[in-house]
Amino acid sequence: ALRAGPGGELLVGVRHLVQAEPDPAWLNRPDVQRGLTAVADANLVYDLLTVPHQLPAALATVRALPQLTFVLDHASKPPIASGQQQPWAARVRELAAEPNVFCKLSGLVTEADRQTWTPDDLRPYADVVLDAFGPSRVMFGSDWPVCLLAASYRQVVRATEELTSALTATERAEVFGGTAARAYRIPTERLREETP
Repeated sequence: ALRAGPGGELLVGVRHLVQAEPDPAWLNRPDVQRGLTAVADANLVYDLLTVPHQLPAALATVRALPQLTFVLDHASKPPIASGQQQPWAARVRELAAEPNVFCKLSGLVTEADRQTWTPDDLRPYADVVLDAFGPSRVMFGSDWPVCLLAASYRQVVRATEELTSALTATERAEVFGGTAARAYRIPTERLREETP
């Protein structure tokens, strides 16, 4: 039905705000699994918008549906403001071990102290994501307009450029476009047509 509507030919994926579900195992419900199977059957991608305590259910779901491509949004919102890394980091690494999962390097500024964050506050979390998934499965995301709670779009781009500065030019090109094109199956001709 979504594909039949205006712009439907541009649809590449769907997302539900799993982070707002009170049940931490919501993703494992039979009705949700049926819906995710339908997403896979439609050759769409499913964006996982979770928070850290929902990662065990996300891992079980990813393993149960190897035919579905998943994109972990905002690196599952790590607790940057508190400085904690565990159990988030271990769970992200487990998820990254599954070949059908990509990760968006996005949404980190709003998980840090929104008034005082610096790229160095984000670095330990970005490093976990880049190490676990590798640049070929990590993609930049701005989280605009939500990022405006903590930073401008330009500040987010600059921070991500700094966080990826140790990568090769090829790896950076993956993070800033190539990975997303592959994950969402966007033909490169379409990318060229839409680039100003």
